[in-house]
Amino acid sequence: MCLVSFSIALAMALKGMWPIFPFAGLEMLLLGWALHASMQRRHYSQTITVTDDSVAVDTQRRQLCEQVVFPRHWAQVRLRRADTHLHPSRLTIESHGRSYEVGSFLTEEERRALAGRLMRSVGRINESPSLDNAPDSAPEGVTPA
Repeated sequence: MCLVSFSIALAMALKGMWPIFPFAGLEMLLLGWALHASMQRRHYSQTITVTDDSVAVDTQRRQLCEQVVFPRHWAQVRLRRADTHLHPSRLTIESHGRSYEVGSFLTEEERRALAGRLMRSVGRINESPSLDNAPDSAPEGVTPA
């Protein structure tokens, strides 16, 4: 990208349009920053584990690992709509006045699908559906044994 951008900028500069050089440099700096930010996001992951007693969310950002555990019987999954259509919805797991957002890096469709699977697995407050016959407990295309 730098080679192409600076080649075009050099050709224009030779024709007398030298102010293109600073803009080409700024453009490449911005592209480098965006690429760096995108590459840093690859280290971000969340794992949600639903057991008979608890719902655990393990969040990992580089070397920092955080675990939040909710009692499954009292946990509640909520998908909150955004205030405007420009913002994404928020998927949270809540219990006893605590709330933790999950799936913030997902697309809107993926977040809704995850909310549906979590609602079926976790259930409502005071309700804990059996994990043995929970639908969609296996990844798509994989049949549970």
